[in-house]
Amino acid sequence: MPLLFLGHGNPMNAIRESIFVDGFKQMAQQIEKPKTILCISAHWYTKGTKVTAMPNPRTIHDFGGFPIELYHVQYPAPGNPELAEQVIALNPEINIERDYEWGLDHGTWSVVKHLYPHADIPVVQLSIDYMKPASFHFELTKKLISLRNQGVLIIGSGNIVHNLRAVDYDNMDEIDYGYPWATEAHDEINNLIINKKYEKLVDYKNLSEAVQKAIPSPDHYLPLLYILGLQQDNEKVSLFNDRLVGGSLSMTSLIVS
Repeated sequence: MPLLFLGHGNPMNAIRESIFVDGFKQMAQQIEKPKTILCISAHWYTKGTKVTAMPNPRTIHDFGGFPIELYHVQYPAPGNPELAEQVIALNPEINIERDYEWGLDHGTWSVVKHLYPHADIPVVQLSIDYMKPASFHFELTKKLISLRNQGVLIIGSGNIVHNLRAVDYDNMDEIDYGYPWATEAHDEINNLIINKKYEKLVDYKNLSEAVQKAIPSPDHYLPLLYILGLQQDNEKVSLFNDRLVGGSLSMTSLIVS
């Protein structure tokens, strides 16, 4: 299976059409339908690493201040406890915890629903341990490489440029609108991705001042590293939905295949 990093952006993308939703839908048509999905979402940021192990994960509406229609969205995809056990077994030294409470947060369902709207593919979430350095996250999924040969689609969901405090909410629908520092950070990181300078991306805290503004906290950035860590030498990266919005957000997504 290929690998996907999806820029999920505004939760409203879950219920309205946009060029970004079109990009998600088109990507689903270009790849083989997976047997199951393993998603690393920016919105499950935990002490320690956890994996959802329930047979029927709930749909979590982990946001506030949006129209009521968004809270009515359900994505009733089944879970996959067997996959959760595999993830644990492949990382015995990490002590990954089985979780029966979380479910699917909007970092997962708001984008996966556009890829597979019938919710007929099992979905498991893997959390991001906020106690660990970026190098830990880059290395962790390398041990999951065998899952790709079992029909597992591994997805990272976040946003590379993600500074919510600086968002221009009055212009959220303006495409290709980014502050100069956001544009600089976007171009710098994209360049490193395309040229496979992954050691620099792992050491992102030593990149430019623009990148530091673009990544004020690592939660939305780290899912990218999980995906890049799984890339094999003979695979390439292709970008899509590569636009800035709201001044300080990028919707940049990518496929590794």
